[in-house]
Amino acid sequence: MTSRRAASASACALVGGLVAAAAVLHAGDVRYPPTLETERLLYVRSPGTARRLALSFKGLAADVYWIRTIQHFGRDLRSNRVAGRFELLQPLLDLTTGLDPHFNIAYRFGAVFLALPPPSGPGRVDQAVALLEKGLQTSPQRWQYAYDIGFVYYLYASDYRAAGAWFTRAAAMPGAPSWIQPLAAETVARGGDRADARRLLAELLTSDQEYLREDAARGLAQIDALDAIDRLQRLVEDYHRAEHVYPSAWSELIRTGRLPGIPADGARVPFVYDPAAHLVRIDSRSPLAPLPTALGR
Repeated sequence: MTSRRAASASACALVGGLVAAAAVLHAGDVRYPPTLETERLLYVRSPGTARRLALSFKGLAADVYWIRTIQHFGRDLRSNRVAGRFELLQPLLDLTTGLDPHFNIAYRFGAVFLALPPPSGPGRVDQAVALLEKGLQTSPQRWQYAYDIGFVYYLYASDYRAAGAWFTRAAAMPGAPSWIQPLAAETVARGGDRADARRLLAELLTSDQEYLREDAARGLAQIDALDAIDRLQRLVEDYHRAEHVYPSAWSELIRTGRLPGIPADGARVPFVYDPAAHLVRIDSRSPLAPLPTALGR
């Protein structure tokens, strides 16, 4: 009981001291507000130097720099500054994660802060990716960082090839949820890489989740349809080179022996040939429509 009372008294004293300190600091800020120039000064920029100065209080120092990061981001977000907006964001995040290499929130939220396009952020996708890669070096088992890099490339850079590669990497990491793999396949497909998309979808055919198997089968059928459209389009062009006119219907390609019959997709819906545009396309009524546009290139 005595030790319990002593612990309670210590806790009360600690809370009281924090409240008093907060009140004093608030009063000082109100009475002597810092100038804008002072707020934007960063005396220490090297994480190594910050670690040496922090001694055994590295975690506490990391919390302080993280708070300052949020304050800096919030102030610049609300300000009317034209030059130098968010200029301390990357150095502050570098210091925060340098002091505490396992500061998960600083990596993940900090990357979003960095990647946000102007005027909501600096639009530095490169810095966002570098921050998350720094987190991966410290915690290579965290699939979240690999996923976040893919997310940054996907949402803020529209780089679907890079996003798909990182989603694929995240999906292969221990503990990663099953929904990342179909996301990776879809993103790779959106980036225009049929071979990689086919490989990823084929892997999903062995999933123990029925909806994943169904989505993978549909995706593979769509890629097969795109391949078929390419072949049919070449036949149309071959006919034009040989006959000096474009075919008016499938029947002309069948009559000349270029096709055994009216071609259809994997759902057994005939492909459509547009004689005016001389183009082959999937029927809009097909369950495989619409096809991934990026893979059509």
